[in-house]
Amino acid sequence: MKFPSIFRTASPSRFDIKPRYYDPVKEELDQRESRIKKQLEAEGKLGDIKEEDRLRNYESGLRGAFSNYQGIKPRDKSVFASTAMIRSLIFLILVGGLGGYIYFGPVIFEYLLYLVAFIAAIYYFSKLKSKAWK
Repeated sequence: MKFPSIFRTASPSRFDIKPRYYDPVKEELDQRESRIKKQLEAEGKLGDIKEEDRLRNYESGLRGAFSNYQGIKPRDKSVFASTAMIRSLIFLILVGGLGGYIYFGPVIFEYLLYLVAFIAAIYYFSKLKSKAWK
């Protein structure tokens, strides 16, 4: 008899493999068939396709690929956009809280709360200001 518990116990996992069938001859035949079909469509012998579609099959894939290049995107100038900066701020707040608790006692947490609220206000006002200038 099993007692009810809030924790789940692991049950043994079952081995279930779904075999895949690979036929290299059929794969090669399908590739060759599609290649020949494209050639016949490009020559106009198969179906009625337009001249531009036939020319598109012979065009290089690189033509025009570099014309859409817009340069290296500039990074966001915000100080808070960098994850390293955010991690550093969190680390400094934690170390300051620990050191302040040892030095001042529990009142340091109130000061840190004011500091965090002040930093958050500066951050949101800078975001609001940057949106107003755009």
